[in-house]
Amino acid sequence: MSEKLTKDTILKELTKILTEDFEIDEAKITPQANLFEDLELDSIDAVDLAVRVQQFTHKKISPENFKQIRTIEDVVNAIDELLCE
Repeated sequence: MSEKLTKDTILKELTKILTEDFEIDEAKITPQANLFEDLELDSIDAVDLAVRVQQFTHKKISPENFKQIRTIEDVVNAIDELLCE
Protein backbone atom coordinates (compact mmCIF):
# COMPACT_ATOMS: atom_id res chain seq x y z
CA MET A 1 0.00 0.00 0.00
CA SER A 2 1.45 3.32 -0.95
CA GLU A 3 -0.74 5.69 1.05
CA LYS A 4 -1.11 5.68 4.82
CA LEU A 5 -4.54 4.49 5.84
CA THR A 6 -6.24 5.92 8.90
CA LYS A 7 -7.70 3.62 11.54
CA ASP A 8 -11.14 4.80 10.42
CA THR A 9 -10.42 3.72 6.85
CA ILE A 10 -9.08 0.38 8.11
CA LEU A 11 -12.25 -0.11 10.18
CA LYS A 12 -14.42 0.63 7.14
CA GLU A 13 -12.54 -1.91 5.02
CA LEU A 14 -12.64 -4.48 7.82
CA THR A 15 -16.39 -3.90 8.19
CA LYS A 16 -16.81 -4.42 4.44
CA ILE A 17 -14.84 -7.70 4.61
CA LEU A 18 -16.85 -8.98 7.59
CA THR A 19 -20.22 -8.07 6.11
CA GLU A 20 -19.52 -9.31 2.58
CA ASP A 21 -17.33 -12.37 3.22
CA PHE A 22 -18.63 -13.52 6.60
CA GLU A 23 -22.23 -12.24 6.36
CA ILE A 24 -22.02 -10.47 9.73
CA ASP A 25 -24.60 -7.81 10.49
CA GLU A 26 -22.86 -4.43 10.21
CA ALA A 27 -24.60 -3.25 13.39
CA LYS A 28 -22.65 -5.87 15.38
CA ILE A 29 -19.28 -4.61 14.14
CA THR A 30 -18.01 -2.18 16.75
CA PRO A 31 -14.44 -1.62 17.99
CA GLN A 32 -15.26 -3.50 21.22
CA ALA A 33 -16.93 -6.47 19.49
CA ASN A 34 -15.22 -9.76 20.29
CA LEU A 35 -14.57 -11.73 17.11
CA PHE A 36 -15.38 -15.07 18.69
CA GLU A 37 -18.09 -14.27 21.24
CA ASP A 38 -19.95 -11.33 19.68
CA LEU A 39 -19.39 -12.03 15.98
CA GLU A 40 -19.34 -15.82 16.35
CA LEU A 41 -16.24 -16.43 14.23
CA ASP A 42 -14.59 -19.81 14.66
CA SER A 43 -10.92 -20.71 14.19
CA ILE A 44 -11.37 -21.39 10.46
CA ASP A 45 -13.09 -18.01 10.05
CA ALA A 46 -10.17 -16.41 11.89
CA VAL A 47 -7.72 -17.94 9.42
CA ASP A 48 -9.89 -16.77 6.52
CA LEU A 49 -9.96 -13.28 8.05
CA ALA A 50 -6.15 -13.31 8.32
CA VAL A 51 -5.95 -14.20 4.62
CA ARG A 52 -8.34 -11.36 3.72
CA VAL A 53 -6.30 -8.93 5.82
CA GLN A 54 -3.17 -10.10 4.01
CA GLN A 55 -4.88 -9.49 0.64
CA PHE A 56 -5.95 -6.02 1.81
CA THR A 57 -2.56 -4.97 3.23
CA HIS A 58 -0.26 -7.06 1.03
CA LYS A 59 1.48 -7.95 4.30
CA LYS A 60 1.21 -10.93 6.61
CA ILE A 61 0.26 -10.75 10.28
CA SER A 62 2.66 -12.90 12.28
CA PRO A 63 1.05 -15.91 13.98
CA GLU A 64 2.18 -14.55 17.37
CA ASN A 65 0.39 -11.25 16.78
CA PHE A 66 -2.64 -12.96 15.31
CA LYS A 67 -3.10 -15.08 18.43
CA GLN A 68 -3.42 -11.89 20.50
CA ILE A 69 -6.32 -10.53 18.43
CA ARG A 70 -9.70 -10.73 20.14
CA THR A 71 -11.68 -7.62 19.16
CA ILE A 72 -12.35 -5.53 16.08
CA GLU A 73 -10.14 -2.83 17.62
CA ASP A 74 -7.32 -5.39 17.96
CA VAL A 75 -7.60 -6.17 14.24
CA VAL A 76 -7.58 -2.47 13.31
CA ASN A 77 -4.53 -1.86 15.51
CA ALA A 78 -2.71 -4.89 14.07
CA ILE A 79 -3.37 -3.71 10.50
CA ASP A 80 -2.27 -0.18 11.41
CA GLU A 81 0.99 -1.55 12.87
CA LEU A 82 1.54 -3.71 9.79
CA LEU A 83 1.15 -0.74 7.49
CA CYS A 84 3.62 1.31 9.55
CA GLU A 85 6.38 -1.29 9.13
